[in-house]
Amino acid sequence: MVEKVRRKYGTEIIVKDNPVSRYLFTSTSSAWLWLIIRIYVGYQWLEAGWGKVNSEVWTGAKAGTAVQGFINGAIAKSNVATGHADVTGWYASYLEHTVLPNAKVFSYAVAYGEVLVGLGLILGLLTGIAAFFGGLMNVSYLLAGTLSTNPLLFVLSTWLVLAWKVAGWYGLDRWALPMLGTPWEVRQKGYRD
Repeated sequence: MVEKVRRKYGTEIIVKDNPVSRYLFTSTSSAWLWLIIRIYVGYQWLEAGWGKVNSEVWTGAKAGTAVQGFINGAIAKSNVATGHADVTGWYASYLEHTVLPNAKVFSYAVAYGEVLVGLGLILGLLTGIAAFFGGLMNVSYLLAGTLSTNPLLFVLSTWLVLAWKVAGWYGLDRWALPMLGTPWEVRQKGYRD
């Protein structure tokens, strides 16, 4: 049906956002909500990362030690012989053969990555990108069998990624995104597409 319409009119079909999606993901009126979520998630990442950056087992003389312990714990959770497998086999294999031999590199990447995600979200700078990498770290921890706050932070990060156009309105994105080419347009209240 859509293809027939495209051939007949030679145009692309655009499906308009519903009012709730338009408000949440494209209207700066919702930016206050995203500011609260952004600050909360950003603070969680900054606090976690700052603790790691200032720890010798993450970025100091014994860098990689904490990652090795975490990875060995995750690999043990993949052992089906113990009666439970909290970590899937393919992910345990990735951890064992890629992360574990490079524990020191991953240790620095995680510590400074968490700080950068936290700062990006708190400052509202490249919010969508910061939220994406925060969500990626949450999924990595979840796949390694760690719950904690990861499910909540993953959901909130996903929402921030969806709201990337307005989530940083009360932040540096207000100036950074237009410089990067994101077109924003001003509309009168009550305007309808």
